[in-house]
Amino acid sequence: MFYLICFDIVDDKVRNRVAKVLKGAGTRVQKSVFECADLNEKQFLKLKDRIERLIDFTEDSVRYYRQCGGCLSHFEFSGVGEQPEKRKFAVV
Repeated sequence: MFYLICFDIVDDKVRNRVAKVLKGAGTRVQKSVFECADLNEKQFLKLKDRIERLIDFTEDSVRYYRQCGGCLSHFEFSGVGEQPEKRKFAVV
């Protein structure tokens, strides 16, 4: 599954830690937006858990948007950037 993850985090240190966690799972497309391709449910839940251990639930916000292959085929952008990578894979 493809995930678009964006965040608004108050503390600089926490923001940097969250970005580091997300860099290991996806591609940074804006300062607080990451595209994470090919995560299965278990990987996503583990990533979400790691992020939730870092943030302050009273001040910070992290949003997770699941995108199916059909939704990605309708992706549009303006300015600098690239189409999200859609990887084809087969389960054997």
